[in-house]
Amino acid sequence: MRRAWFATTYLVTGGATAVASAVALGALAVALGLSLVLVGVALLPSAVHVLGSVAHLERRRADRLLVTPVPAEPRALGAFPAARLRAAAGDPATYRSAAWLTVHAIAGVPLAAGVLLLWLIVLGGLVVPLMWWAVPVEAPLTFVVPITSWVEALLLPPLLTLAALTLLRWAVPVLAVAYALAARASFAPSPRSRLERRVTELTATRAGALDAHAAELRRIERDLHDGTQARLVAIAIHLGIAQSRRAADPALADQLIDRARTSVEAALTELRAVVRSIYPPILADRGLPGAVHALAADCPVPLTVRVTPLQRLPAALESAAYFVVAEALANIARHSRATGGDLRVEHRSGHLVVDVTDDGVGGAQPSTGTGLTGIQRRVAALDGRVELSSPIGGPTVLRVELPCAS
Repeated sequence: MRRAWFATTYLVTGGATAVASAVALGALAVALGLSLVLVGVALLPSAVHVLGSVAHLERRRADRLLVTPVPAEPRALGAFPAARLRAAAGDPATYRSAAWLTVHAIAGVPLAAGVLLLWLIVLGGLVVPLMWWAVPVEAPLTFVVPITSWVEALLLPPLLTLAALTLLRWAVPVLAVAYALAARASFAPSPRSRLERRVTELTATRAGALDAHAAELRRIERDLHDGTQARLVAIAIHLGIAQSRRAADPALADQLIDRARTSVEAALTELRAVVRSIYPPILADRGLPGAVHALAADCPVPLTVRVTPLQRLPAALESAAYFVVAEALANIARHSRATGGDLRVEHRSGHLVVDVTDDGVGGAQPSTGTGLTGIQRRVAALDGRVELSSPIGGPTVLRVELPCAS
């Protein structure tokens, strides 16, 4: 009977929201009527807002019954009532919401009354036999139909109660789900709206990916120019001086050559670091599991590492996951003041999932640094998702989901 109770709650409360829908639609109709004489123009934004609030309430009620959330239609917001009114007038969701609320205002109260009647029949089926026993014989007693004998008093109410319970157990939940599904169809974004939102998301992620790519190229250029190139120039100068002074001062020439050799080693070290920042060689050598274990081993905070066996993934996906783990562990080492953490990398439902948890002080926010922002941009470029929970006092939990088909 749990389903029956949830369905009853949904349909009975729907009676109240049906009345609210009728009031909201009536207010909108009055405002539109008065707008013909310019009096209701000022009332229209408020009437549309009330209509949207009732529609939002209905969507939330359908959410709770269907368990799976009903996706909300993105709405354009304006700073002024006139701008909001123009946005609502041009939004197809406004008209779909108004159409559904019209249906709900008509059907909601009868459905609520019908469900309440079934429960009253159940209650009456338990009470009527006692009333027939308690009231005088000559007193009239009616329970759906007139009851005139003990046989009718003991037989008819239980049968009606059984029929009502059957309807409550089977028919009412089906009716409630069908009603909620109709609400879902009315409030959910249209295919065109979903396509427009998807295009907007892809445009934003593409712009973020291009910005991140440009920033990465500038970093590589800066590292090569300020580091490796400067050392190579110094090497060339040392070798030139050594060549010119070799005959006059062999000892100085040898010192300059030794210094140039040391600079060559340092330049090679810096060049290897730049290459690793582009695509870590450890990914090609040991795959993502080995690279993750290597990053965890270099982290000063003790970590529990769990990496499920993974097949080789696309290079872009492995590289993104590697840099996500590297940045997350760097944040733990620098800012968290943690004494321990947990790192998990696994393949789940077609996604590569990276979970990083630490017991530090919390308070991590993408707006406070470039590390988390970089993670978000890198993940968004692959159509992934980032979830961050970091309350003050900890713990901090970072979850990244990357679609393996990207």
